[in-house]
Amino acid sequence: MANTEQLKPYLLAFPGPLRDRLVAAVLSGEKTSTTGLLVEYEAEGEELPPVGERSALIDSDGREVAVLELTEVRVLPLGEVDLRHALDEGEGHRSVAEWRADHEAFWHGDEMREALGDPDFTVDDTTLVVAERFRVVRDLR
Repeated sequence: MANTEQLKPYLLAFPGPLRDRLVAAVLSGEKTSTTGLLVEYEAEGEELPPVGERSALIDSDGREVAVLELTEVRVLPLGEVDLRHALDEGEGHRSVAEWRADHEAFWHGDEMREALGDPDFTVDDTTLVVAERFRVVRDLR
């Protein structure tokens, strides 16, 4: 296995209670997908990760807790996210509407708007998102 110091960090949300819940859901096997904004990649000058890439899942304390491998990466309009993807995010949503309401609250939050450098940032059905699927290949705890 590669030294985890050489792996890119895999960050879910911002440090704090939400990241803690998401990391716990990954480690328990409940969370096998996640959704980000394409504009986040563009703002950071990053290319989309390729299928097969391995990354170190980082907790709120900055510790590497698992090695993840991407099994699928799709770019699609927000309005096309389906129920399977929403359920596989492991956050307890029972519908796409619930999933979307939570994600919009996050994406419209102050931390995300600050990270994007746009205090008025909003999403709609046409906003491009990056839907990723992954698997835990190694638990580092």
